[in-house]
Amino acid sequence: MRNEVILQKLYSYSEKLMNYCQGYAYESFSEDTKLVEACVFNLSQMGELCRIVDAAFAECRPEIPWREMNGLRNRIVHNYEGVNLRLVWEIISGDIPGLRNILKALL
Repeated sequence: MRNEVILQKLYSYSEKLMNYCQGYAYESFSEDTKLVEACVFNLSQMGELCRIVDAAFAECRPEIPWREMNGLRNRIVHNYEGVNLRLVWEIISGDIPGLRNILKALL
């Protein structure tokens, strides 16, 4: 049950990210501080969920980038070398749509 809730929350955060960024390009995204902060927050929340998911559950779902999302969370939270907005944008525009589809299929 707990892992299903985690999947549902991951899906919800991915939906928010896609909705927030609809119609944006990198330049307009990077200039909108409220949008950037909302997106970085949602990405960090996704990473936090990946940190607490059961290891056996995560192993059975290698199509979800658990380690990578947790690693991004660590970079955001601990501000290692600052947050790279280009990387954040590439994740949102390139990786999140596919992840959302995977999560939707699992739910």
